[in-house]
Amino acid sequence: MRPQKIGLILTGGGSRAAYQVGVLKAIAEFLPRSSRSPFSVICGTSAGALNAATLAVNARHFRKGVNYLLNVWKNFRVHEVYRSDFVGVVHNGVRWVAGLVLSSFGSDKLNYVSLLDNAPLVELLERALPCEKIQECIDSGALHALSITASGYGSGQSVTFYQGAEGIQPWRRARRVGVPEKIEIRHLLASAAIPFIFPAVHIHREHFGDGSMRQLSPISSALHLGADRVLVVGMGHGGDENDTERRNKIDDYPSLAQIAGHALDSIFLDGMEIDLERLRRINNIVSLIPEEVRPQVNLRHVDALVISPSQPLEKIAERHLKGLPWTIRILLRSVGVMRRNGANLVSYLLFDKSYCRALIDLGYQDAIKRKEEIMAFLDQNTHKPDNTFPQ
Repeated sequence: MRPQKIGLILTGGGSRAAYQVGVLKAIAEFLPRSSRSPFSVICGTSAGALNAATLAVNARHFRKGVNYLLNVWKNFRVHEVYRSDFVGVVHNGVRWVAGLVLSSFGSDKLNYVSLLDNAPLVELLERALPCEKIQECIDSGALHALSITASGYGSGQSVTFYQGAEGIQPWRRARRVGVPEKIEIRHLLASAAIPFIFPAVHIHREHFGDGSMRQLSPISSALHLGADRVLVVGMGHGGDENDTERRNKIDDYPSLAQIAGHALDSIFLDGMEIDLERLRRINNIVSLIPEEVRPQVNLRHVDALVISPSQPLEKIAERHLKGLPWTIRILLRSVGVMRRNGANLVSYLLFDKSYCRALIDLGYQDAIKRKEEIMAFLDQNTHKPDNTFPQ
């Protein structure tokens, strides 16, 4: 039997993606120091795309790639992701307002505007991420495929750009396609372009935004690329969604910040949760079909292990609100973000080392608690039972 390909799916979530780094740190410690990546198929979306590409570049030295991510995320400052200086914030704010005004008169001269200017992130990626090494890792056999998903504003499709070994076929499904492409920095920036907040990126003949938008089936890319089982590191809601504080606030009229945070939750979290539920149901159906009949119905059982935060990340963000530069705090205060009920939105934008370190520690501890489960899942000779999904 051929070795099973294990897929790693890193979802989106802005600065919340620091949680993924904590989980990866624990997994790297579980494995021998010089190990290759245990994940031959790596799929990233939004901020998860940045982590995914880094792992792909370092697929021959898994711990090296994880250590690089740790070094970046543990020392992140807001100004390394988007401009937070006074001149930069004012300039971008003026462009934003001017664009809105001019567009009302039918002008498109200042259409290329966003709330924040992510030029520093562009410089960081171009300086630190040698994407040409992705093909080297594929040629060496350390990596089978890397995919980066972005959302096309023109076509309305979820487009998965992938670079992989020979034999992987493009795919086309309802509102989603898989396109072979040499992965470059622009694909990462497109995938991480949070709507309204970061600018869209032009690739070929279309502008693309955050890959979590319209991503109806986040798990499918890994399966199309040949993964037999998948490890999903998500940004789930965490904790008890029915806690007393939330019930007490349910009748409060939502602020603009709450509405924005709710929209981002819908973009980044709901698609994965729905797809996992769909996969669980398909697995149950497959278990009822005799093995000799399964090839005829084109269905197979897919094991998936999901690791998501054990605590609400917005609660952690509340404790680190002061990590935002004063210019950004003033900008966001006008829409109610700096009040406690706006912390959910901040949890996606708080690229500050104190907050990121807290999320890394949470991810690390969550993974340590599930060490045996993770190691059993990574053992390619171990066939997990049908209850791999947490019930």
